[in-house]
Amino acid sequence: MTPSETYLEKCRAIIEAVANQKKQIEEAADLFANSILAGRVVHVFGSGHSRIMVEEMWPRYGSFAGFHPIVELSLTFHNQVVGANGQRQAMFLENVPGFADRILRNFDFSSEDSSLVISSSGCNVVPIEVAEGFKKRDIPVVALISKDHSDASTSKHASGVKLGDVADIVLDTGAPPGDAMVSIEGLDTPVAPGSTVGGCLVINSLKAEVAQRLTDAGQAPKVLTGAVIVGNERAVDLFESAYDEHAHRLAKLYENVNGE
Repeated sequence: MTPSETYLEKCRAIIEAVANQKKQIEEAADLFANSILAGRVVHVFGSGHSRIMVEEMWPRYGSFAGFHPIVELSLTFHNQVVGANGQRQAMFLENVPGFADRILRNFDFSSEDSSLVISSSGCNVVPIEVAEGFKKRDIPVVALISKDHSDASTSKHASGVKLGDVADIVLDTGAPPGDAMVSIEGLDTPVAPGSTVGGCLVINSLKAEVAQRLTDAGQAPKVLTGAVIVGNERAVDLFESAYDEHAHRLAKLYENVNGE
């Protein structure tokens, strides 16, 4: 097979790996739907390239309010690569103990909330401490990791704990250890990661399941939808109402910060 054929074949295996998690996906969707139906939110956190999964969940076409993206630019802004705001700094900060607490300190949480914490390795300090912070606040944690990669990796947390150890439900991208999936003759390191493909499959499977639950409960979500499907007027109305709903839900996260 050509390298691209090899990659696509491995992606088919990732689809199967996600399909085999039907029970876990449905359990996570139950948690998320309950939070949204209660007027609260699902907190979604990712650092590094896991930011992609946060943005895939909300906001984008085919998505709806109820999810609270928590993305720190200092951990996710990779465009500079080197120099100021470079990748070295982001990777360093991702393993600074206590940083997660500074992030979570900004919000007024509720036990009716739920959370999704994303980390391919599940071994970096900040995502683990974010998950621990949610658990201390009685907020259930769903982890999205690459299980084989996480199992083969060493935690950078002082206790040795990994994200999957902290979570109530663990979802798997299906990507291999090291993430890259294609070997090239004459090149001693593989290329073409798979965790983004698997992660997006999980995210959108969750999104679809949650939408079903909200609709069945009589609270059909306002989905960001293209004019090509619903026409310009309805598309604008959906965008405005979805963003308004998001604002109203987020307002609750600042009502009683730190109990004050």
